[in-house]
Amino acid sequence: MKTVIRHKKKLIFTIGISVVVITSLFLIPQFSKDPSLKLGEEALFRTLEDPHTAFVIEAYEMIQKNYWNTITDEQLSELFRLAFNRAVETTFTLPSPDEYGVIAITETALQDMSLDKKKEVVGLVVHLVLQNTEPFGRSALYTIEEEVKLRETVANINRDKNIYDTLELPKGATLAQVEEAYEEKKEELINDSSPEAQEKLKEIEYAKTVLGNEQKKEVYDITGQEPTVLTEKVAPNTLYMKIPVLSPQTFNEFLEVSESITDEKLTTLILDLRGNIGGAIDTLQWFLGPFIGPNQYAYDFFKQGELTPYKTQFGFIPSLVKYKRVLVLIDKNSQSSAEVMAATFTRYNVGVLIGEPTKGWGTVENTFPLETKLGSTAYSLFLVHSITLRPDGEPIEGRGVDPMIYLSDEDWEEKLNTYFNDPSLIKTLTSVL
Repeated sequence: MKTVIRHKKKLIFTIGISVVVITSLFLIPQFSKDPSLKLGEEALFRTLEDPHTAFVIEAYEMIQKNYWNTITDEQLSELFRLAFNRAVETTFTLPSPDEYGVIAITETALQDMSLDKKKEVVGLVVHLVLQNTEPFGRSALYTIEEEVKLRETVANINRDKNIYDTLELPKGATLAQVEEAYEEKKEELINDSSPEAQEKLKEIEYAKTVLGNEQKKEVYDITGQEPTVLTEKVAPNTLYMKIPVLSPQTFNEFLEVSESITDEKLTTLILDLRGNIGGAIDTLQWFLGPFIGPNQYAYDFFKQGELTPYKTQFGFIPSLVKYKRVLVLIDKNSQSSAEVMAATFTRYNVGVLIGEPTKGWGTVENTFPLETKLGSTAYSLFLVHSITLRPDGEPIEGRGVDPMIYLSDEDWEEKLNTYFNDPSLIKTLTSVL
């Protein structure tokens, strides 16, 4: 706890917006405070008649309530002031360092503007404020369309890609057609050692994995969701499991895949979190259970000086018991939820973490819809509302999670041998890497 609070003090709130100053100082008249306009059941933004001003103040109130770090009126109103300076290219002065001062700036800045220009300015202002809250560039203003795209990314849906194209097949092709096309493509590429051919071979292998399985193919055809749990037997006793993203369906996929693998000769699991972009962190309460047991402390969220602990909501599963040895691969592109998973594995000594320090994006974001619309357009704040911690109590943000064995070390094989003393395992791992 102490380490968290000490670090929090280090995160001095800084202003990151570049300011465009012109020669004349634009003074704003003092806004008369009405003592009846206080935050509570009836938020201040709902009392404002102009939707553009209401939009700005609703964003102000939502940031102050939901942002991960404690942010004072002085700090937040200054961010809005600087954002207006940038958006309107005028220097404003706050009549009071709070949301009433922001109301005054907003009304002054927007006067004599067209509706389209007002919409453009307030949207830019809120976006700039969000971008300049720590960690810089992580929070943003989203339209509903952008929010949908974000959630599709988390669900591992890419509307810009059609896996059928990899095999030059029409969407909905049968399993037999997929198999035939795969074999033809493989025959063309198998003896070509060029990097381009090898990359193409990986692509058709992946297409076969998705479209050659009846259940995976049906899910992809209906929803566009690609699998988030990919497995391959890489040695007689070793299962390789790749998880590229933690989506809402990952846990169910994990259970189905694990229970479908009945080979009792498998004793080693290589869990690959390299390049995992994170995703739906809520699923970790279930996903971590099979590794550390039911009702176990798993991780914390840190928000505005308070820690919220989370426990596992699921328990051990028989299909995982056979894996006596677990290797977890991480790299500089493992981020967010994947880093929380790696931190929990470290805390409970679940396997050996191998690779390099993770990205250090230890933030938890969510979208917070705004009631106020700009014209017919609805918006949400994509906001960092919590940060996550390492086992040593320090934030993951900016630090990452360290591996137990660094692949950059020349003696990494020797270090791995101190854990398992199995040269065949090193050979298998090298083939995976």
